[in-house]
Amino acid sequence: MEIVVRPAELKDVSCILEIINYEILNTTVVYDYQTRTYEQQLNWFRQKQRDNQPIIVAEMNGDVIGFGTYGSFRPREAYKFSIEHSIYINAKYRGTGVGKILMRKLIGLAKQQGYHTMIAGVDGSNKGSVEFHKKFGFTEVGHIKEVGYKFDKWLDLVFLQLILTE
Repeated sequence: MEIVVRPAELKDVSCILEIINYEILNTTVVYDYQTRTYEQQLNWFRQKQRDNQPIIVAEMNGDVIGFGTYGSFRPREAYKFSIEHSIYINAKYRGTGVGKILMRKLIGLAKQQGYHTMIAGVDGSNKGSVEFHKKFGFTEVGHIKEVGYKFDKWLDLVFLQLILTE
């Protein structure tokens, strides 16, 4: 299984949309209720390009099987060296190492762009994601109880942080 990681292109927006909409409908990975339209995802893609925020895709045999990105942690100026990232993998390819490949690439890009810290917001019930982040050196720095509500239950949010510069 050869996985190629590359910058996302306009042609990838449909695949990215399919992956994110699956998560919205089936998991608490995304705290949205409504699926996104192609136009919404296209606008997201274009805004990321304007803001010089990477979107990378993992491709296997010509198919996009996952993507990762990061963006501003918060909109205030003093947060300009802090980013929050996201990685999403097509459900059929979870556990195959795709997430690790995307994470390594995102961390490298963040360092190249001069960011100081990378933050993850993870649903508290997603223990696998928490442990995944810890393997990359992220530390748990916060736990907010019952901050989200989806699928008729309250959701906790765990924040993890990786300092990128020494």
